[in-house]
Amino acid sequence: MGRIHVLPEHVANKIAAGEVVERPASVVKELLENALDAGATRIKISVEAGGKKLIQITDNGCGMVRDDAMLAFERHATSKIKDAEDLLSVATLGFRGEALPSIASVSRLRLETRASAESTEKNAAGTIVEINGGRMARVEEAGLTGGTSITVRDLFFNTPARKKFLKAESTELSHIASLVTHYALAHPEKHFELHSATNAMLSAPPVAGYSERIYQVFGKETLDQLIAVAAVQPLAHVGLPQPPPWRRKEEENEDQDAVKLTDPGEMRLHGFVSKPEIQKLNRNSIYVFVNRRLIRDRLVQHGLTEAYRNIIPPMVYPVVLLFLELPPGEVDVNVHPSKTEVRFRQPTVLHDFVRDTVRAALMKARPAPQFTTEIHAHARASSGLTPGAREWEPASDQASAAPARAMYEPATGAFALEAPVAPPVSARFRFEGGIAVEANVAVPVARGLESRFPETIPDHGCAPALDTQEEEPTLAALSTLRPLGQIRNSFILAVNEDGLWIVDQHVAHERVLFERILRQRATQHVESQRLLMPIVLELSAAQQAIFAEIADELEHNGFEAEPFGARSVAVKVAPAGVDAAAVEHMLHELLDQISREEQSLNLEKIRSRIAASIACHAAIKINMPLEQNKMQWLLAELAKTDHPMSCPHGRPVVLRYSVKDIQKAFKRI
Repeated sequence: MGRIHVLPEHVANKIAAGEVVERPASVVKELLENALDAGATRIKISVEAGGKKLIQITDNGCGMVRDDAMLAFERHATSKIKDAEDLLSVATLGFRGEALPSIASVSRLRLETRASAESTEKNAAGTIVEINGGRMARVEEAGLTGGTSITVRDLFFNTPARKKFLKAESTELSHIASLVTHYALAHPEKHFELHSATNAMLSAPPVAGYSERIYQVFGKETLDQLIAVAAVQPLAHVGLPQPPPWRRKEEENEDQDAVKLTDPGEMRLHGFVSKPEIQKLNRNSIYVFVNRRLIRDRLVQHGLTEAYRNIIPPMVYPVVLLFLELPPGEVDVNVHPSKTEVRFRQPTVLHDFVRDTVRAALMKARPAPQFTTEIHAHARASSGLTPGAREWEPASDQASAAPARAMYEPATGAFALEAPVAPPVSARFRFEGGIAVEANVAVPVARGLESRFPETIPDHGCAPALDTQEEEPTLAALSTLRPLGQIRNSFILAVNEDGLWIVDQHVAHERVLFERILRQRATQHVESQRLLMPIVLELSAAQQAIFAEIADELEHNGFEAEPFGARSVAVKVAPAGVDAAAVEHMLHELLDQISREEQSLNLEKIRSRIAASIACHAAIKINMPLEQNKMQWLLAELAKTDHPMSCPHGRPVVLRYSVKDIQKAFKRI
């Protein structure tokens, strides 16, 4: 007897479920995408025990007739595609036909659906289908409203090996809350609700646009910490195979209407990126949607990292909410069972488009870091756009009046179900990096309740508030600064109408020199100086390999060196402004930095590293007194740079203590 046999259907379904259903949030994702594909404008999600006990999703979409409702639980049954050609331009979120049968094989599922009046006769009855562990238990007609409701109970009840690998209820709930929140952000024109037990975690009615949705869900403070990004670029099939000229002539002779090559369309990018002072230790705060599909893509993430290069430190990441829209034929979404990865037809074009657009937005915005924000800003590992709730102060007299809520624990970044002890008011999301911002809850509340205990000093006419501008000042205001002096000969103190500014003189000069060196390198006019005596560098084997790799670029940046013995080089010429005593240390440091790079070397990175190292060693040092005219010159030159907000290594250059903050400190407002 042969060793190869066909797996039973129920075993194959469970294996497929292992690919599609990783955790309760995977079930929510598949059912939520089905609701969106059905044209639903109102979606309600209810979960219990973090989704382990109950997941229910109700929508007002097109619904299904009885035959479609039963056929939907067959493997690879779908209404989204018909043949293999449709896979080349998938325009829906779901298309594989595996989600429903996979979910039904590892849970107790109940489907209630009724086709909308537009797609069937008005008096058509609804359909109820119940499936337990992949086996059809009941099918009957019922009087239902238009739309679909799917209830999933006891997830993984028949696969205990998978069930024991689920995390705590609070962790699973946080994954579901994050998923629903970000799909709500991607569809501002639709109504989303998320309920856990008796707690309404999210209620997001339709709004006009994406910024209004962010304000609605996360509040004004979060929106103020983000920079809007928008761009359009026409696509061209550069480097892609096209029919040869003689074939095009044949087609022209066959059909005059077919000679025109199909228009490749255009790429659209819009969304929000964080200011440089908001920094994360991982990429968990980068959310990318391609044609409104939430994905994780290394190509886009690398483009974003490159956009922030020399603006934030190299090992931290920004908070990003980005929406990419491409023609369906330009992206392949059929490369992963859970559809979280995609493949682009022109990856290099897309990568450069994302990088250049985000970098241009940062250059245009030139945000000025707030002193009070930056002083508490540290890179965090938690997500920047993840739902949470504020902790309530004890109030025993009202503890029994409020339902249980999902409380957010900043220490663990997870949810914990607790009973609040205060009246229901707007909860808060934790936007790490020193920002605590308002969050959305489903309880209508006056925002004035947030300041329940105002600590203000009565105004008797002796402390009127100053008129302040509503528009947030940017680093374009650097040209208006008037230097007052130095703090310990290291920090320049300056003022203008926007407030008090503190400038780190070393990193400010470093940024000025860095951009000047890059401009000189681009025009082949790098200033250099010949050393009185050549400096001999002893190199390790690894440093020798790196030196041979970057020798040409070092020469283009003002160095002149030649081999001097087996493992030594003699440096005769160095860039202008670098002390001879610092040349040896600078080169050793540069070679070590490049050798530690995880990714392969490329010319742009090498050029940036060399320019940053030269600028750092040639810049004004700390503990160096400056005259008034030198401080004025430095501030004027800093204002001319493209990125005055941070040095090439990502440290902030300027901090602003706004007039509003000053008035608050003096209790004037």
